Amino acid sequence: MRNPILFISLILIFTSCGEPPRDAEILWDKFGIPHIYAQNQNDLFYAYGWAQTHAHGDLLLRLYGQARGRGAEYWGEDYLNSDKWMWVNGVPDRSIRWAKEQVEPYKTMLESYVVGINEYAAQNLDKIDKKYSVVLPIKIEDVMSHIQRVLHFTFVFDQADLKAAEKNWNNVNGSNAWVIAPSRSASKKPMMLANPHLFWGDIYTWFEVHLNLPDANIYGASLVGTPALGIIFNDHLGFTHTVNTHDGGDLFELTLVEGGYEFDGAVKQFDIQTIELKIKSGDSLKTELFEVKSSIHGPVVKEENGKALALKVVALDASQIFKERWEMATATNLDEFESSLKSLQTPMFTVMYADKKGNIMHLFGGQTPKRPTGDYDWSGIVPGNTSATLWNDYHPYEELPRIFNPVSGWLQNANDPPWSTTFPQEIDANNFPNYMAPREMGFRAQRSVRMLEEDESISYDELVEYKFSTRMELADRLLDDLLDAASTARDKEIKDAVRVLERWDRTADNASRGSVLFKTWVDDMNFPDDFALKWNERSPTQRPDGLKDRSMAVHRLFGAAKEVKEKYGRLDVFWGEVFRLKRDSLDFPANGAPGDPYGVFRTSYYSPPDDNNKHTLIAGDTYVAIIEFGDTIKANGVLGYGNFSQPGSPHRTDQLKLYSDKKLRPILFYRHDVENNVVSTTSF
Repeated sequence: MRNPILFISLILIFTSCGEPPRDAEILWDKFGIPHIYAQNQNDLFYAYGWAQTHAHGDLLLRLYGQARGRGAEYWGEDYLNSDKWMWVNGVPDRSIRWAKEQVEPYKTMLESYVVGINEYAAQNLDKIDKKYSVVLPIKIEDVMSHIQRVLHFTFVFDQADLKAAEKNWNNVNGSNAWVIAPSRSASKKPMMLANPHLFWGDIYTWFEVHLNLPDANIYGASLVGTPALGIIFNDHLGFTHTVNTHDGGDLFELTLVEGGYEFDGAVKQFDIQTIELKIKSGDSLKTELFEVKSSIHGPVVKEENGKALALKVVALDASQIFKERWEMATATNLDEFESSLKSLQTPMFTVMYADKKGNIMHLFGGQTPKRPTGDYDWSGIVPGNTSATLWNDYHPYEELPRIFNPVSGWLQNANDPPWSTTFPQEIDANNFPNYMAPREMGFRAQRSVRMLEEDESISYDELVEYKFSTRMELADRLLDDLLDAASTARDKEIKDAVRVLERWDRTADNASRGSVLFKTWVDDMNFPDDFALKWNERSPTQRPDGLKDRSMAVHRLFGAAKEVKEKYGRLDVFWGEVFRLKRDSLDFPANGAPGDPYGVFRTSYYSPPDDNNKHTLIAGDTYVAIIEFGDTIKANGVLGYGNFSQPGSPHRTDQLKLYSDKKLRPILFYRHDVENNVVSTTSF
């Protein structure tokens, strides 16, 4: 076994050799948010890597180890499937190429970020779990591997999508985003809501950071392990993302024959690579040989019964993501911002933009393939035996759905297609290929639109209130029908249930009574068949609506009432009694519910019930930021699980109560505000 102390010492010597003195400092506020001030980009990113490792060292190193495809080698067989997913998709080899393709000055900035990671680890050996230090030293290619794992092989196409051998987009990974023009703002200043929904932890963990140069003041959040911010605002503009309905990965069905596969009436051979995977077992390593087959469509990700599935994913040659993101972060106007955005280096995501001049914009972003015409279901499995389905080109920026300064004065996205981003509609789905985006609209998106349409002049405080709204849009569509249908019932259980639901405020707030009963009733429904009126494009924000079978609905209410009474002792149990917010030793009442089918804007997803029939929040709202752009920036935010994941840090839990109480904290954007709230300083 290698001597960890000697190993880390060598890293320190290696990374520090020939390095000029740094001119940077980190001012840490009481929530563990680093405000980094530097005189140049290289020192800024050195401090950024240092700060991120300080906050998330164990997690960061584990994520890099997994992205290398060596997790099983470091930590055992539990990581073997993850390793295979990396190697099947060529991530380790491609990352080396991407690292070589980085251009100046961005390559040196990335090198500085990596040096910051390594030097923090070397200087703070006691603060890093020794089982993760085996991943050190970190290199640029590790950052590239991690970016690919996150973007291309988690968000664009996840390993979990293969379980059903089809695209099965995870409805947990999503977001809300609003941008408000001066015409709909009470202050006449543009506003932006950034609100990603992800799992709490692991690869989805956000890191909030403030980056300052003599000519730039940039605030935002990045996913741990990435040097590029995903949510950003500066003195001039801001942008955020949602997971869009973009289809960036296709599964092609291959017919296996003669050691190869059928293609255009002939037999085509696979390119085969044998990978030697090492697997930690106790104090020793065992070896497993793993064969990767590649077709003209992409790598084989599943094989059985004489068939194979090959995966083709977009943007695998787009290596300049960091350059694109930094240029977007430092843009001072719309032209500069779009100039960077047009490079289309980020494979997917809606872009929601606002600036202090009053411009707002929505872009259905990402690289979208120019798919062949024909009767193909691109959301499922496509025939791979013909070149007729093969695509190799992408739609340019000008052909993507885009809305600029709509007449409505607002833009929203709740993971719905671009056609419903604002009303009246500004773009027509008929003007785009069918594969560009689906034609549908969930209840969360409809709730989002409803709140915006009903307020002609939105104040900053109202925007905060709307963000935390737990009103169930589904209740507004079904509850009146249910109560009317049950009003003549004679069963005591149903009468009791009706009384609870009549008094219910139709929210999933902590103290809401009736929400648990309604959710239990809904969970036994069959969507969309149980609706009297189905969704359609002519009434996108008013459908579905009503109950198709009112007697069956009442019967299900009887069952729901019985279940709630048995589990909790009463029908009017508080939502926050059943749904909890836990981290380390803290345990608070939760609020919010899944965005769909319940139509809740404050989105929360929970674990299965424990032994006491309680549920714990596991996903949903993560980072929340609300920004008003004027002569000065006004901003507030919250990061529910805190800005640190390192064991023992107080910043693992110091925002949890705020999150439970639906409150935001001030975002410290200006130096004088930062200095008034400094807890500690790190100087380089």
